[in-house]
Parts: sequence; C-alpha cells; structure tokens
Amino acid sequence: MEAHYQLQKHGYNIRSFGTGSAVRLPGRTADKPNVYKFGTPYKRILEDLQSQNFPQYTKIGLIDMLQRNKTVKEAPQRFHEEYNDFDIIFCCEERVFDAVCEELLQRAGMRSKPVHVINIEIEDNHREALGGGKTVLELARLIVESKDLEQDMDGIIETVQKKVPHKLLYMLAYY
Repeated sequence: MEAHYQLQKHGYNIRSFGTGSAVRLPGRTADKPNVYKFGTPYKRILEDLQSQNFPQYTKIGLIDMLQRNKTVKEAPQRFHEEYNDFDIIFCCEERVFDAVCEELLQRAGMRSKPVHVINIEIEDNHREALGGGKTVLELARLIVESKDLEQDMDGIIETVQKKVPHKLLYMLAYY
C-alpha cells in the first residue's frame, strides 16, 4: 500500500490488489492471524483490531498502516477477481509476482494485449516499504517517459536495478 500511496500522491492512475485467498494481518500469536475477506473496509478492520485492545498492534505499526490504508482506498481487493486490463502491474513480493503471472497465463492471452509485470522485492516492514515505494515511483517515472515501452523496458529495469537494493523481476505477459 505504500507504493499505491506514493503513486497516487504523484498523480498516477493506480489500483492495488492482493493475491491470497483472504487478507491476513498479524494476530496475538504468529499461528493465529487476523483474517478478513477481501472487500472488508479498512475502517472495519481497524475498528476490529482496536477493539481487541492489544498494544502490540500499535507497537508493530499495524494501526498506523491501517490508518494510512483507509485514506488511500476503502477496502482491499483481490487481483483474481479483477478483469480490467492494465498496462503495468507492480508487485512487491516474489510470491505475489508468481501468483499474478500464473493468473495472467491462465487467462490465456486471447486478446494479445501486452501487460508488463514488474516485481520489486520489498521486505514487509515500514522502513523497507518507504524505500520500495520510492523505487516503484522511479520505475513509473521512467515508464511514463518512454516513447517505446516494449523497446525500452529491459533498459529501464536495468537502470533502476543498478540504483536500488531491491531485487527486480520482469515479465511481459498478455491479456
């Protein structure tokens, strides 16, 4: 969501999605996460966690993250339930990149419309998310500046990879 926030703040047309079967957030113990259906408003998730009165949620930044998320969009959405076409898909974890690529391959590319899928490997913590958001923003800037994206994409990935600590992955897929 930090990348979504950064892109939105800079005027990009952005939507964000999850790829799992549900939204999973840390719980009181590692083996008992808080689980919510996609589409559950961030406001409701935040109220639920606050009602649990567990100070650890504030300490690990979960409450602040949800406060930010509810200002960015109403609720988490699931990629597998989205059938609009996108030009670029940014992922922030290799597991998500794999799930997105697999979903696109299953859709069989019957319309032959290209979609560039880029993964920026970002550790799931506040500090890394801020840096990763800046990496996504730099990629978006270079992509928008490109006059021939199919021709330029490998160079864009290479240029950004030289400047950032995040591992980048790229795949050209089709709708």
